[in-house]
Amino acid sequence: MADLFSRFQLKAVTLRNRIAVPPMCQYMAEDGVANDWHQAHYATLARGGSGLVIVEATGVAPEGRITPGCLGIWNDAQAEQLRKIAAAIKAAGAVPGIQIAHAGRKASANKPWEGDDHMAESDPRAWQPIAPSALAFGGGLPRVPQAMTLADIARVQNDFVAAAKRALAAGFEWLEIHFAHGYLGQSFTSAHSNQRTDQYGGSFENRSRFTIETLEAIRAVWPEHLPLTARFGVIEYDGKDEETLNESIQLVKAWRDRGLDMLSVSVGFTIPETNIPWGPAFLAPIAQRVRQEAGIPVSSAWGFGAPTLADGAIRNEQLDLAMIGRAHLENPHWPYFAAKALGKDQAAWVLPAPYAHWLARYHNPSETVKK
Repeated sequence: MADLFSRFQLKAVTLRNRIAVPPMCQYMAEDGVANDWHQAHYATLARGGSGLVIVEATGVAPEGRITPGCLGIWNDAQAEQLRKIAAAIKAAGAVPGIQIAHAGRKASANKPWEGDDHMAESDPRAWQPIAPSALAFGGGLPRVPQAMTLADIARVQNDFVAAAKRALAAGFEWLEIHFAHGYLGQSFTSAHSNQRTDQYGGSFENRSRFTIETLEAIRAVWPEHLPLTARFGVIEYDGKDEETLNESIQLVKAWRDRGLDMLSVSVGFTIPETNIPWGPAFLAPIAQRVRQEAGIPVSSAWGFGAPTLADGAIRNEQLDLAMIGRAHLENPHWPYFAAKALGKDQAAWVLPAPYAHWLARYHNPSETVKK
């Protein structure tokens, strides 16, 4: 039976355990370029002992960023800085992953600690968001996006392909496409945000077209031996949960048949008017259903910060990987904490040798400590 500290293999990539650091936006970039903050941040998380570290949502185009502080991968200068981060993650023993993204109608926003709302159109840093339809998200994101033309759709799909190529050249071995959280991919799939009347809107088949085409185009340039994954909101908690979940599972099957290797199960966040049952591991049963009915490995990143919950989700075959986000920000050595909490022998093996050595000595005070 697999547990949290079992190895996990997907395609030709083997993770040292089933603990993953999910994408978590830092909002610290300038012009999409990573800097010393990102270098230190990701190296520290990788040294903590997880099997996989996925770099935060990285815009495939300038207008695809959530905020002006978000990372980008639409030019070679950005990719060169990301190359250093991928190398640091790998040197620390984790697999380097990256999430490529387009924020759609939620783009051109202030950083969370600066309002977490749309920037004023008069702000010189702001830009015009684009989306399937000219429908605002609402709440603190009231700006009406520009409805995408067919040419816009083709360009953005090409942007995703170019981003995948740059990610590969930069040394990333795990690619995640961000189709979740009310951003562009999710917006195309949802009738809440997609009211198009052409081949990209209306029926479930048409609303699925953008993500299917984008996935196929990325799969054509991403090596077959490396994992191609996606994050997707399979449920909205908007009162139509069963209908949405059934459609989502059908879409995930279509992605699987076109080369998707794993799904990170999340919530849609397509509209603000929802009733999400927040709580520990609340998505575990939903993830298990997707895993069983779509026939694909799954992960999830909501509420698994307690080691017993994360380990239990793996043991009960609800998840194949546990994405541990905020708990890693609180404690970058969360895998060590989890190993101790779960009674794993030689828990210090998940730490770098300089840390493991001194911690082992500390827990065995009968040994003489050399000064």
